[in-house]
Amino acid sequence: MTLPLHGVKVLDLTRWLAGPFCTTILGDLGADVAKVEPAGGGDLIRSWGPFDRGISLYYLSVGRNKRSLAVNFRDPQGLTLIRDMALQADVVVENFKPGAMEEMGLGFEDLRQINPRLICARVTGMGSKGPRAAWRSVDQIAQGMSGIMSITGSDSESPTRVGIPLGDLVSGMWAAIGVQAALTQREKTGQGQIVETSLLGGLVSLLCVQGQRYLSLGQVPVPIGNDHPVIAPYGAFRAHDGLFNIGVANPRMWRDLCQSIGKPELADDERFKSNDLRVSNRALLGATLNDAFQARGKTEWTDLLVAVGIPAGPISTMEEVMNDPQVLANGLVETVMHEVLGPTRLVGSPLRFETQAEGSIRLPPPQVGEHSGAILRDYGFSADRIAHWKDASVIEELSTSA
Repeated sequence: MTLPLHGVKVLDLTRWLAGPFCTTILGDLGADVAKVEPAGGGDLIRSWGPFDRGISLYYLSVGRNKRSLAVNFRDPQGLTLIRDMALQADVVVENFKPGAMEEMGLGFEDLRQINPRLICARVTGMGSKGPRAAWRSVDQIAQGMSGIMSITGSDSESPTRVGIPLGDLVSGMWAAIGVQAALTQREKTGQGQIVETSLLGGLVSLLCVQGQRYLSLGQVPVPIGNDHPVIAPYGAFRAHDGLFNIGVANPRMWRDLCQSIGKPELADDERFKSNDLRVSNRALLGATLNDAFQARGKTEWTDLLVAVGIPAGPISTMEEVMNDPQVLANGLVETVMHEVLGPTRLVGSPLRFETQAEGSIRLPPPQVGEHSGAILRDYGFSADRIAHWKDASVIEELSTSA
């Protein structure tokens, strides 16, 4: 049984989070991902806390299904080694600051002249064109500039970032999608190409109806907390023991909701008869429903509403999510054996393929240089050359590595 990208060689020159999430996805899909890290410490994300016995949890979250090669980037031999590997790779992925690859002699145009089948994927902060192309960016800057923060939060005075590094993650996802499309096109043309996306571009692409409201109608959306911008009732409501979500998306659901809470007369109330009226009278509607929801607990309401075809669900804590029977039944949390940590639970890929064995994690997040020798052998380098690079400190390898 093989995964869709089995046999595809990915040279991973990424760091931090956006690029590494791209190569995590490619690894999940079966690619052989060789993560090239600076000798003497590895990817800087390894220094981000919190830590479990010295291991960065940031790194654990995006390190699966990769092998690690530690190279001295300051040694010309190290850069030549990376260049030689690129000649044999199918894909190179990087997210250095603009111009850094060219400064190292690893410019994509140069690499493609030698290996025309090579696909080069780049994730930048702001994109390669425009007055801010040279800006170095991080997730929160991109969230702010993309408009995401302006529509998130309780009110216009309190723009709020999404609680995960959404810009990093979505740009990594777009890059992975682009790589797969380029691989498919290469089967037809025999030629590789450059694939590019950015934190800013990835987030703007998610603006959906909120962005279209401005483009089509000139409306500037504002944050409205947990309510849906154009549908009601759709959001978080309070039972006697806490909050839960409901999504009443059509007239049938509205009538069923009114019946379920013992207030069938609300369905024909002149203030709530249509979705537009419910949106206009959202505050009154919310207070009316919250009053009715005090009669039961959030789990009771969830079960009752789901049974009549109304989407509903709890607002879960991380503890509840990671132990949720639905999450576990779908294999979204997997246990792997880590070199240092032993049995370790990780969030895995949400994708499943018919040709896939159980679970998505084939390799645990590696230590720096854990697979240096094995990767170089797989790329066709001789034992003598590998030994020379070790002796000259061009590469590093853990003594326990294969």
